[in-house]
Amino acid sequence: MSHKPAVAVLGAGSWGTALAALITRHEHPTVLWGRDADVVERISVVHENPRYLPGIALPAALAATTDLAAALTGADLVLVVVPSHAFAQTLRALAPLRPRCAGVAWATKGFEPGSGRFLHEVAGVVLGDSVPLAVVTGPSFAKEVAAGLPTALTVHSDDEPFAQQVADVLHGPAFRAYTGDDMLGAELGGAMKNVLAVATGVADGMNLGLNARAGLITRGLNEMLRLNIAIGGRPETLMGLAGLGDLVLTCTGDLSRNRRLGLALGRGQTLSDAVREIGQVVESVQTADEVMRQADRHGVELPIAGNVRDVLHGTITPAEGLARLLAREQKAEYPSNLFA
Repeated sequence: MSHKPAVAVLGAGSWGTALAALITRHEHPTVLWGRDADVVERISVVHENPRYLPGIALPAALAATTDLAAALTGADLVLVVVPSHAFAQTLRALAPLRPRCAGVAWATKGFEPGSGRFLHEVAGVVLGDSVPLAVVTGPSFAKEVAAGLPTALTVHSDDEPFAQQVADVLHGPAFRAYTGDDMLGAELGGAMKNVLAVATGVADGMNLGLNARAGLITRGLNEMLRLNIAIGGRPETLMGLAGLGDLVLTCTGDLSRNRRLGLALGRGQTLSDAVREIGQVVESVQTADEVMRQADRHGVELPIAGNVRDVLHGTITPAEGLARLLAREQKAEYPSNLFA
């Protein structure tokens, strides 16, 4: 019988719990680490995460702990699944405890708040060049993964064997895991789609129709492509699961926190009330600022993302953002040198 790598999943929110459950069902020894003692106890005792995944049964073999050192002991692979604002802090905490053989992957989407650094840049600085790194991304709602519904994701890494190791751990009867080597493009897609989901949510909240939704998704993909090429990513990455796939899911699925935020804003709710009602971290609130910093740095015009940022800051209303977009000049759909 082949050795099944042991996995430490750090972060007991909805996505971390769902991935830990998936990996456990694939018969890998799995330990889920979380800060909330009540949540961890419920996972261990009644095999449910009542706060983030109520009503979904978790595997009895899934272990959970609040002890980071215990979670990492014996791990062959570490999977970090925390919000982007906690990413660097989590890496700093795991660095001295990580088994030497264990590479580090993450299913976190976004940028480091304040610095705007991509998460693979943060990981490289905190963990050093010798640690294999990978990003797990693509169209995936935690609730559906936890329930065992079919899902496809992609794992990108500069280290091909490590990407394959992570993909092998995730791949199973109802879960397809692909691999790639464009971490930059994969991370941009995973972060930027959250901002664009707010735009489509706003449009739907304002009852602008399905034509408007489709137009925003398509032109949003155009913005992702332009920024991705400017920063050095590959266009094909964003035409796959890390870009188009994640964008369509997040813009159209009501399980998306970012879409629900847009829906609330489009219906006239305040940002603070909308976030409070959602009850979980909404990555787009910070990510919109970081996306626009990247755009300004590289001289790329992003009208949809820019309007989302301004709506989130309260400097314009959703109606004013719509008026801005509709008043833009007519032009060619794609510049001739987009893919040059």
